[in-house]
Amino acid sequence: MKMIYPNIYVDSIHDIALEELKKRRIKGFILDLDNTITLWNSNDISIQVEEWFKKIKSMGFKACILSNNGEKRIVKVAQQLDIPYIHRAAKPNPRSFLRAMHLMGLQKEETAVIGDQLFTDILGGNRAGLFTILVVPLDRREFFGTKISRMMEKLVMHKIRRQQAKK
Repeated sequence: MKMIYPNIYVDSIHDIALEELKKRRIKGFILDLDNTITLWNSNDISIQVEEWFKKIKSMGFKACILSNNGEKRIVKVAQQLDIPYIHRAAKPNPRSFLRAMHLMGLQKEETAVIGDQLFTDILGGNRAGLFTILVVPLDRREFFGTKISRMMEKLVMHKIRRQQAKK
């Protein structure tokens, strides 16, 4: 069960305590695309997300998109944000997370994974030995397969929320 538990659980990328991560010596983020930085199946980036990426870059953080989607969608978002990407990542396979880390020139202890799904983003990040941050999905619209895994996630999320309340 520990493999699907995030290190941190927040409402959105905007709620991530960046200064705290700097103190932990985190230097870069591997980010999911759908429902983490964009709405599902969308290439549109909100002004708030654009601003967040400007902020992390100004603080010296690196970023890389890691998605199971095809290249056509991801490349547009990655170009707008001026960050590298890996498509068809086969998450939760840890190899793709390690590839993203190496693309940014970072070590495991310097890298955090940010995503909205326990069984892809968090599991893959944990399997790769990385710091993991779970965010609430931006929208309820999502891929059919994701909806099925969300049912299983609900059971785990109850425990995670209880742990967060204790902190």
